[in-house]
Amino acid sequence: MPLSILAAAAFLCASPQVHDGDSIRCGGERIRIANIDAPELPDSPKCQDRRRSYAWCDFAAGYQARNALRAFLSRGRVTVERMGTDAYGRTLAMVAVNGQDAGEYLISRGLARRWQ
Repeated sequence: MPLSILAAAAFLCASPQVHDGDSIRCGGERIRIANIDAPELPDSPKCQDRRRSYAWCDFAAGYQARNALRAFLSRGRVTVERMGTDAYGRTLAMVAVNGQDAGEYLISRGLARRWQ
């Protein structure tokens, strides 16, 4: 089977670890949830340098997004569908729990916005 087909296949993430509102780890793999942007946390360099103009630096909302994603992922089977990689080498992926999209869940609660 070609590598590109294997990379696109969905897989189960048994023990996801939430970093912030739009990124998780599954084992050693760093995963950025595709097509959303969540508020940054205080340690984000995006809020400390010239990139601040486009970063969402509402730290209270950042904590809410992280906590909401953590609670959402604890509800059932977490599936990850790889879509590529980002500029930081993280896997870009659609993440879902029991078939419900994590990004759409956060957007519907005002804790993330669509990535343009």
